[in-house]
Parts: sequence; C-alpha cells; structure tokens
Amino acid sequence: MAESASQTTTIEAPPQHVFDVATDFERYPEWAKDVKEAVVQARDAQGRATEVEFRASALGRSTHYTLAYDYANAPQVLGWSMVKGDIMRAIDGAYNFAPAESGEHTAVKYDLSIELVVPLPGFVKRRAEVRILNTIRELKARAES
Repeated sequence: MAESASQTTTIEAPPQHVFDVATDFERYPEWAKDVKEAVVQARDAQGRATEVEFRASALGRSTHYTLAYDYANAPQVLGWSMVKGDIMRAIDGAYNFAPAESGEHTAVKYDLSIELVVPLPGFVKRRAEVRILNTIRELKARAES
C-alpha cells in the first residue's frame, strides 16, 4: 500500500526561479541532504531532464531509483513517477508552483506517494515521512539563497 504525504510552503522567490532550482537535478546533491548523486539519463527536445537516476540515503542505507519527469503543465506543475527503484515499488509526486504576493513569492505544494517493497513499522514510516518532507524546506532554502 502506498503512503502519501503533502506539504505547502511559501518561498520568497519568483515562481520561475523556484521552478528552475527544482529542475536543476544535477545540483540536488548540493542542497538536498539525502540526495548523494543525481544523473540525468534523458532529455527532451527543449533540453529538460526527462529521466533522472538518483542515489540517496534512505532508512539507514543507500538506495537507487530513477524518476521520469512530466512537463505537460510546466512551469506551474512538475510531476514525476518512478521508472525503476531498488527498495520502492512506486514513487509518484509533484511540485505545484503558484505566484503569491504580487508574483515575488511562490506558493509551493509538494505531494508525494511512495510504495515500498517491504512494509515498515509505523514509527519508521513517520520518521521517513519527516525526512522526505524536508525536501521542500531544502528547496526553499536553496531558492531563497
């Protein structure tokens, strides 16, 4: 069964800048604490990453997964789904970017659904959820810097 989480924040930067930070996947290891490596595997005709392989720390170990990115509603929405992974059966998510406060700020909603191969106890799931949702705080810090 998939576990879902959602979080919303306001980032003190214009939506296009926040979108640009969120789609600069090769730089994720610089600001996303759990991401150790991000390698773009494929790009579309506009040069945007459409498939990215990640190596991240998760639940006390290293994990690998590849996400496919959907730009159909860009730059308002950046969606993704898992192509392959080692400890996950599925990862689906999206960033939703909306102008806030005269367009100088961005309201960001982060939605994520993960289905693990092996079920975890509730307290471990909650701890993992907190770490995953830290991603939006890390995006905020990077976009505002």
